[in-house]
Amino acid sequence: MTRRQNKVLAVSSGGGHWVQLERLLPAFEGMRLFVATVEPRSAGGAGAERVFRIIDASRWEKLRLLRSAFGLLAIVLRVRPDVMISTGAAPGFFALLFGKMIGSRTIWVDSVANADELSMSGKKAGRVADLWLTQWEHLAREGGPQFRGSVF
Repeated sequence: MTRRQNKVLAVSSGGGHWVQLERLLPAFEGMRLFVATVEPRSAGGAGAERVFRIIDASRWEKLRLLRSAFGLLAIVLRVRPDVMISTGAAPGFFALLFGKMIGSRTIWVDSVANADELSMSGKKAGRVADLWLTQWEHLAREGGPQFRGSVF
């Protein structure tokens, strides 16, 4: 009997969000890795089976945010991941929300840039993440997010 490989969908915005996510990807070695990011060229060395381009958007760009959410829904339905991970920002939250709806296990790692408080997406992610992490020990609290170290 052949054992099925778990599928992982890793989602992030660009810049520091992507750098942090990229540093976490070796933890999923041996699994089928799919990546969704705003800059697919930066994901070339991630070892992903497929890299999807997503629309980056913020809370100030309502129409783009809606387009991004629908694009992420399509990706989640196509990949049907067993596990989803995101380091943010808004597109990562939507991806985890849709992943949770189809039964994926979800992981949110709030960006190390959010040293004073959790990001808005990070706060919302706590409702849908099976594992909710912060990279700052002083931001951890009972009920989450948890601190287990920093990716830097």
